[in-house]
This record gives sequence, structure tokens and C-alpha cells, in this order.
Amino acid sequence: MKHHIAAVVVGACRRFWDRCAHETSSTVGLRGILAGVLLAGMTMPASSQTAYPTRPVQLIIAYGGGSVGDVSMRLLANKLTEKLGASFIVDNRPGAGGIVAARAVAAAAPDGYTLLLTGNSYAISTALFNSLPYNILNDFVSISTVASFDMLILTKTGSPLKSLQDIIAFAKKNPGKLNIGTLSAGTTQFLAVEMLKIEAGINVTTVPFRTSTEVATALLRGDVDIVLDTMPPMQSLIETQKATVIATAGRQRFLPDVPTAIESGVKDFDASSWNGIAAPAGTPRSIVDTLSKATTEVLRSSEVQNTAHKLGIAMGGSTPEEITARMKTDINKWSSVIAKANIPKLN
Repeated sequence: MKHHIAAVVVGACRRFWDRCAHETSSTVGLRGILAGVLLAGMTMPASSQTAYPTRPVQLIIAYGGGSVGDVSMRLLANKLTEKLGASFIVDNRPGAGGIVAARAVAAAAPDGYTLLLTGNSYAISTALFNSLPYNILNDFVSISTVASFDMLILTKTGSPLKSLQDIIAFAKKNPGKLNIGTLSAGTTQFLAVEMLKIEAGINVTTVPFRTSTEVATALLRGDVDIVLDTMPPMQSLIETQKATVIATAGRQRFLPDVPTAIESGVKDFDASSWNGIAAPAGTPRSIVDTLSKATTEVLRSSEVQNTAHKLGIAMGGSTPEEITARMKTDINKWSSVIAKANIPKLN
């Protein structure tokens, strides 16, 4: 078919030149330019007209298998593979607070075949570190949000602390006596506790652990009075009624029967976490738009929504502009928390 079209064009151009032999030189010059443009269009490299994607796409994430980020990205990868016809492969590269994954993607070709799981953790890193070997706003182009994860505030079932108001009242009467278990410094969970202390005006003791499993164990043993963590690692405790969720830390209710911290009287307490996808800076806008549109569409499916809800994850896409704005907002938010909590910046 391509050879046939080319033959037709060449024949037309030859007839064009025959007519030009009887016309003025200026007219011939103009027509010659037009003919050259037409021929150049027919001989453009095939790669410039190739659809995306035509080969496997890497989704590099800074978390290990089974983590919330890993689970959400595998849900997305499976659906993008079905929709776009090329394999989307999750590549786990944990380590160095996300630096390993970010550097790998920043150094990749800006062709849409190497993507980064980005999100709230990178906003925190930007706010917490004095310098990083990448710039999350300048070295990447944001594509779409993927999922959000509300933080939960839990107590051991049977605890006298039945609400967030109970916690605040007790903490104000007994400064430093309540222990809140969470993950290590620099995580969203840890900074969410600091935000709670600031916004509620309370003095409680933060007890950091390396893993959510350790946090859960500490709650059951009575080593901590309260836990602040995401739903997936706490789900088994909730389902077996060993722990009770007394508040959630997002702006809207994640659990229908559980109030948010804002509803419980802690104004402007929003510690929800989220993730998304980004590509190296310089990736063509057409590829960014293709991925953003496909991501938004596949995440709307009832299958994805039902699976995510069971895991305590809210999945949904966005425009590139919306996720970029959210990243900027979160960088400012966590920078403020870090400054007010007197948390020293890291080198």
C-alpha cells in the first residue's frame, strides 16, 4: 500500500514538472518548493508516525513486593497492558528513600518506556532533604494519580479511648503520657503524628517502628496506646476486632461509619497519602496524554474499584496538571510540618 501511494505521488510530481516547463521561473520556484515538501512528507521516517506503546513499559517503584505502592501499581499495570496492548511491568527497586528508583527513571530515555511511581513520599523527601540527586518537579513530568491511602487512627479494642476527642482530652491533662506507634522518621505516618500534635495542640510520645507489623504487635501488647498507619497492614486487626478505628486522617470519610479527624475537631488535619506515575522530563506530550487518559479510564472500572476497596485503597486518575499541583501543595504542606516540629533536615 505504501509503495502504491509513493508511486502515485511521484507520477503526479513528474506531470507537475512538465507543466512547469511552460511557466515563469518564479512560479516554477514556488511550485518546486511545494513539491519538495510533499515528497519530504512521503519519505519521513516511520518512527515519527509510530503509535505508542509498541514494546514493554517499565514501572519502577521504590517499594518492595506486597507494599501498598506495589499492590496499587500491579493493579494499574495489568489493566494498562490490556488496554494499550503492550506489557506494563512492575520493577521493584527499594532503597535509599526512593533515590534509587528516581535516579533510574531520571536517567532513562524520555520515550515513555520507563515510568516512576511518584507521590507523597517524594514530596516528603523534597521537604526533608537539603539536597537530592534529582528534582521531582524539574526532572520528571507527572502523568496521573493512581491511588490514595487514608491514614487511620486506631486503638486496641476495649481501650477507654473511644474517640479522637478522648485522646486529645487525655493528652492535654496528661502531657507526654500517651504513646503513638507509627513508622520511622521521614515516612508519611511519622509526619502525620507530628501534624496531629501540632494541629491538636497536644504533647504525646511518638514511638517509631521499622515495619507496620511491629506497629501492630506493639498495639496488641499494650506497648503503645494509639496507632497511626494505613489500612492494608492494619486490616487483619480490624477484621478480627482486635483494633478499632476511631478516626481517619483525610478530608473526606474513607470508612462510612468513622469520622475524619477534621470532623472530630482537629482543623486542617489532612495526612492522606497518595501515589501516581511520572516519566522523565522531555517525554512527548502526546505520550503523557495517552498514558494519563488510559490510566484514568482503566481505574474507573468496577473490577479495579472493587478490588481496591477491599484492600483499603481508593484508586483514581487525574490530568498531568492536577497531579503536578498536588505534588507542589504537598511539598509546601510537609515543609511546614517539618519546620514547626523542629525536625532537622537531612543531607
